[in-house]
Amino acid sequence: MSQQERAIRTRELILEAAGEVFAERGYDGATISDVYSRAGLTKGAFYFHFASKEELAEAILEVQVGSGAYPVVRRTLKLQELVDAGFVFGHRLMYDRMLQGSVGLSLERGAHQLDRRRPFLAWVDHNLAALTEASEQGELYGYADLRATAELLVGAFSGIQMLSHVLTDRRDLTERLSVLLAQVLPSVAVPGVLAQLDLSADRGERVLAEAEAEALAAAQAGGTA
Repeated sequence: MSQQERAIRTRELILEAAGEVFAERGYDGATISDVYSRAGLTKGAFYFHFASKEELAEAILEVQVGSGAYPVVRRTLKLQELVDAGFVFGHRLMYDRMLQGSVGLSLERGAHQLDRRRPFLAWVDHNLAALTEASEQGELYGYADLRATAELLVGAFSGIQMLSHVLTDRRDLTERLSVLLAQVLPSVAVPGVLAQLDLSADRGERVLAEAEAEALAAAQAGGTA
């Protein structure tokens, strides 16, 4: 393993450990020593990559913003792509400790040092872009307020994931998401499109597997080119 590869892996170890620690203890309760100890690293190795707990927490918040949070599989219906992104995120949130830590930080009222607005605004922008494409394809009612819908979906998801976290440790999160979408989407989607949407609770797991298979096939094709 090259020095660059080791540095990348060390940073990944720090982020994985930080996600777990922030998920368990929150921003105020977590310490830098908690993180590097859990990662099995030295204090020096940590500070080579991150100058402070705040910088580390901002990197964890970034986990929600990157495209990796919701890998895209192209669909004929753009509204299905929006649904799929939400289900993939919800599915990952049920088990991905780094993502759990990231979401926890974005909702933690005490973390005033962090830019907690960014993940919410990124999701609003993502939803708005998908809704705009869906509208342009005639999938939505002409009177639908796209920005209001984009913001409603973000706010509602935040609420159901908190409820699921408290009541079942997120075990029923995708089921709750299925119910949420079944209640909200009829207000904006035309009946013909609504009837075609897959809102099954296991949708995220299936889409994620499909995205991973596509990525593997693309990598293999690139390797043989």
